[in-house]
Amino acid sequence: MDDGGIRAEGDPLLLFGRWMLEARKSEPNDPEAMSLATVDALGRPNVRMVLLKGWDADGFVFYSNKESAKGSEIFSHPHAALCLHWKSLRRQVRVRGAIAEVAAAEADAYFASRAKDSQIGAWASAQSRPMESRFHFEKEIAKYAAKYSLRKVPRPAYWTGFRIAPFEIEFWRDKPFRLHDRLVFRRADAKSAWTSERLFP
Repeated sequence: MDDGGIRAEGDPLLLFGRWMLEARKSEPNDPEAMSLATVDALGRPNVRMVLLKGWDADGFVFYSNKESAKGSEIFSHPHAALCLHWKSLRRQVRVRGAIAEVAAAEADAYFASRAKDSQIGAWASAQSRPMESRFHFEKEIAKYAAKYSLRKVPRPAYWTGFRIAPFEIEFWRDKPFRLHDRLVFRRADAKSAWTSERLFP
């Protein structure tokens, strides 16, 4: 009998896919937006919003500049956490896991799918580093726009994707009187089976 709670399934990625499909129908802006938490060299947490660009049995993928703050933090401490919150559905999903760079071919394929202006922006922006002025940034954009005006824009070597391979995924759903529904999946490593349990709100 359905008690109205989140249904436990063997594979949390299937449940995530269903929730994402519902979010794409109801969320007015960026249902793929997620907060990404990393830690710096001193172990201090750092969080920002990024866009989820794919997910499968191996994990959750986003793209960024390897030389940015998040990139340096990921390479120094290769674990991260993410959270997607869908206000329209009153749901959230939290993920923790090891993080690693995607294969070059995967990064190439995604970069090629981006709008040309976004590709040029990846070349023009020294992400997370001090900017002399907005005008200087616009000059960099103009420089690369001219350089690649008549040819394909290659992926910069410093621009890549990262995949979080989850060891924990928690599904949260709002319930009246803050008696929320929480279901967490855990596994020891990528080759282990998932186990699940409900948590007190």
